[in-house]
Amino acid sequence: MKILVSNDDGYQAKGIQTLVKYLSQDHKVIVVAPSENKSAASSSLTLNRALKPVKISENTYSIDATPSDCVHLALCGFLKDDFDLVVTGINFGPNLGDDVIYSGTVAGAIEGRFLGLPSVAISLASWQGENFETAGIIAKQLIGHISHAQLSHDTVLNVNIPDVAIESIKGFQTTRLGKRHISEPSIQDKDDASLYWIGENGKEADNGVGTDFHAIDNNYVSVTPLQIDLTKYNEIDTVSDWLSELG
Repeated sequence: MKILVSNDDGYQAKGIQTLVKYLSQDHKVIVVAPSENKSAASSSLTLNRALKPVKISENTYSIDATPSDCVHLALCGFLKDDFDLVVTGINFGPNLGDDVIYSGTVAGAIEGRFLGLPSVAISLASWQGENFETAGIIAKQLIGHISHAQLSHDTVLNVNIPDVAIESIKGFQTTRLGKRHISEPSIQDKDDASLYWIGENGKEADNGVGTDFHAIDNNYVSVTPLQIDLTKYNEIDTVSDWLSELG
């Protein structure tokens, strides 16, 4: 297969380099990734300036842009290649539960799916980052069998991998997204009281059996099928009844 790889940690990050190392063993891989860390960029596209791809080496390009920008440009004319698959990651840190709303890694995969390609987002689910090799091995295994997955046209796979040695991985679990508590308070800058830093993610709230949190906590690879449609269908009648009162 010919695979487009991107991420949100930047093209020099250990995660994307590990991903390329393993996927290149069986596939042709082309990297188009941000020039620097763009974590939590979500699905933002840069519309207020032109973007310039820079060739770093054979089959590797960087852009001062978001992950969604990188995937969009790669698939919409910057490259002439016909790709079979988009893979984003390996992210440094988890993309579990509510994280997927903010994640640039997941957003890059969603952009690939918007543009018609099967897409997979891969994350090493801890902030220690000690076992990227484990994630690389798992990524190679999953992508090697992706053609067997009979997924609908609007499905993105969100994969989280425990940060443990490969021997400690217990297997794979299909999961749903868990939920976090609300975020921690913003943090006032210690040198300039007029500045604030975004607080940390909230702690796990819904982390029961079947969730992505539970799988990771028990050393299973979590594979969550995501859909793009955010419509809450069971509330359509409720909203319709409310609107009918307005005349």
